[in-house]
Amino acid sequence: MIWTGGLNDAYRIGGRVGLYDTTLRDGEQTVGVVLDPEQKLEIARLLDDLGIDRIEAGFPRVSQDDWDAVKLISEAGLRAQVWGFSRAVGADLEALVELGVRASVIESPISDLKLNAIGVSREKMLDRITSAMRFAAEHGIHAAFFGVDSTRAEPDFYEQVYKSAVEAGAKEVVVVDTLGIASPEAVAELVAKTVEWVGPGVPVHFHGHNDFGLATAAAVAAVRAGAQWVQGTINGMGERAGNANLGEAAMTLSALYGVESNLRLDRIREAAKRVQELSGYSLEPWKPVTGETLFRRESGAVASQFHDPPSIEPYSSELVAAERGIVLGKKSGLDSIRIKAEELGLDLPEDRRADVLAQVKALGARKRGLVTDDEFRDILNV
Repeated sequence: MIWTGGLNDAYRIGGRVGLYDTTLRDGEQTVGVVLDPEQKLEIARLLDDLGIDRIEAGFPRVSQDDWDAVKLISEAGLRAQVWGFSRAVGADLEALVELGVRASVIESPISDLKLNAIGVSREKMLDRITSAMRFAAEHGIHAAFFGVDSTRAEPDFYEQVYKSAVEAGAKEVVVVDTLGIASPEAVAELVAKTVEWVGPGVPVHFHGHNDFGLATAAAVAAVRAGAQWVQGTINGMGERAGNANLGEAAMTLSALYGVESNLRLDRIREAAKRVQELSGYSLEPWKPVTGETLFRRESGAVASQFHDPPSIEPYSSELVAAERGIVLGKKSGLDSIRIKAEELGLDLPEDRRADVLAQVKALGARKRGLVTDDEFRDILNV
């Protein structure tokens, strides 16, 4: 099912990682995306069927819709753990208590850039954070401290904040690359230090964004350095360049590094498509794992090897429940014509294939696109 060869063997990590989905909160921050409570519940059920371990149901104080969505999802009887999201603000935390949310990320900005922008001193923010963690612990909320803009925080203050959050009652912590600015090597170093600072009993998450196209690589680096949880979204949706793509991260970790998760890869394309429909955006057809053209071949050179999937694909289409197929166009070859005729049950003598290929190529070039099955039949006069 996986045909990557032995090149990566020396870099295997092994073990397992938990997946924490924030599609319903951070993913909805995608420009122009608005999901109502029922749609969020539908997505939560899809995530649950995918095997996602933790689902962030939303930020209840954002709006009544978000409040209603968190309530609906919390009461839906999902197998996944349902988490909330809160700032280190009393009213946010009280909302979690009122809703009966038993686990939540609790965020606060910690970089000087962010603190200066909102006019709050380090000392005041540290006090807010520790007070919030104590409140959560006192009210039975399993809290994960989420330091916004972690990767641009001053190192000594970062260390102080994360240690203090745990001492005040945080059960888990999240290393947050809010603007996607950290290289995988930098992420690995920060995660490793965080694991050391908070101690072995406190799970560390990584939450990354994709502004430099490195979210998946950074997630892998975080896992190698000791992160037990990867946070992300379906299709990598999110503001700016989006979040880490959970399907892509899970596939990469499993296929290239031997790190397993509970994600059902055979359901990821179906879930990704439905989330896309509900959200109203489109994806690149060549997108890893879920792109519609991953297993479709137009090139004649590739079509000649179509009968042997490991020669032209890094993993089996069956792994992600995708269909393989030949499409026709300007780049087709004789084998493309033969395979398509067989697929459609059409009689195409060998001595006609070159002429048919020439017509297919000409039509594809003229259309600047693919030749449909009906157009192919017309060329064959059937």
